Amino acid sequence: MSNSLKSSASDKPRVRFAPSPTGFLHVGSARTFIFNWLYARRKGGTMILRLDDTDMERNTDASVNSIYEGLKWLGLGWDEEYKQSERGALHRQMAETILQRGLAYRDFTPAHTGDSERSGAQGTWLFNPGMRELSREESDRRAAAGEPFALRFRVPRDGGQIVRFTDAVYGEQMKAGADIEDFALLRSDGMPTYHLASCADDADLRISHIIRGQDHLSNTFKHVLIFEAAGYTPPHFAHLPLLVAPDGTKLSKRRHGPVVSVTTYRDAGFLPEAFINFLCLLGWSPKDDRTKMSLTELVEIFSLEGINRANAVVNFKEPAATPEETFDPKAIWLNAEHIRGLAIDDLSQRLLPIVREGGFNVTPEKMLQITPLIRERIKLLRDVLTAADFFFVDQLPPYDPAELIPQKGDAAMAKRVLEKASALLPIVEFKHDPLDQALRTSAQELGVKAGQMFQPIRVAVCGRKNAPGLFETLEVLGKPVVLDRIQQALTKLS
Repeated sequence: MSNSLKSSASDKPRVRFAPSPTGFLHVGSARTFIFNWLYARRKGGTMILRLDDTDMERNTDASVNSIYEGLKWLGLGWDEEYKQSERGALHRQMAETILQRGLAYRDFTPAHTGDSERSGAQGTWLFNPGMRELSREESDRRAAAGEPFALRFRVPRDGGQIVRFTDAVYGEQMKAGADIEDFALLRSDGMPTYHLASCADDADLRISHIIRGQDHLSNTFKHVLIFEAAGYTPPHFAHLPLLVAPDGTKLSKRRHGPVVSVTTYRDAGFLPEAFINFLCLLGWSPKDDRTKMSLTELVEIFSLEGINRANAVVNFKEPAATPEETFDPKAIWLNAEHIRGLAIDDLSQRLLPIVREGGFNVTPEKMLQITPLIRERIKLLRDVLTAADFFFVDQLPPYDPAELIPQKGDAAMAKRVLEKASALLPIVEFKHDPLDQALRTSAQELGVKAGQMFQPIRVAVCGRKNAPGLFETLEVLGKPVVLDRIQQALTKLS
């Protein structure tokens, strides 16, 4: 009798994200986690995190930390957590079940030899006839004598058997059993292979839907065989299109650098919700083709039917001339849109740690004043350090005194404007409307246009022409700082 892992329409799905801690958290892995999470939340199911950490030679603590760091930043969470390395007895139990059913055999060959069968399509190794046909008695005797062996799956090769499954993305998949090698279940040191451990855990954890990268599609034929040999109906499968670089190559750290790591986006100043939004649009699209979506909206509309088959391109420039070119322009645009959608209090709280890490001792109250002035001017959170630097520093960095000269004006005009401001501002209330009224009136008295009045003051207090609204900026900087910087500007002009 078969134990079914597939959920019926009334069952709540159980899905899993199963990274191997052999490197950083890849953006493709993050997308896999997000798609699993969205599917679970959309269907009221269970999200499981399982570290597939049985590759002891390649596992590192740094990789484990990178996975947890990246997932913590995404802020999505999970319901159950397991480590594959703690489940070895379960894996060996499944291997023994398959062996006892005659669907696996011991291979005592130290390595593939010239006697191996090479009847695959490209002359690939399929099985060793001497081992596959070894009698059970002889096999048991050699094992009892302590001779090391690998345990291999006895892939059915007679009768033209076809291994098949239906993928939610790529449709009907089939492969002749005669073209599948007798893959290992246990290595000669007794450790389970990825194929066995993954299937044993999926069966034990009652995983109903396996949602993973398209690079696992070819493995699935082996997994179907394992599930069925162990007495389970395989779960549903959905394989996600690969993420590729602009040149069509698969994203990899070796070739493309830190842009493929989740923490690179975090450190560059992306909002996690914007990053999630961006990754969702790589290989999936909603029916109404909307682009900017909140997490709540994504949960409401996500479906496996919306996943595309074509590989998804992450557009970035190689080599990047600026830090911004490191990222896909759509990712940056989405991040700016999400920033503009944040409440001022929320955005201010996210900006404050970045400003303090930049070496500026800014109070929460001051940051709250600055935030509305720059919200429309930043695309990444770290842009606060360049968009609002003049609010944080005691002394402005050097700037060209020519910047003080207004359009269609000269140095003498700039000097008159700044002298007027220096005399007027000490007696003006530092609020938007009084400042606006006083400076416009002063422009009329000097016989200059409002813009010619404002530019020298803006450059004097900000150190540049491109800055937030003048009156709001003066109000936040405060009277002492403004008057001091105007005096310094007058010194530059003279």
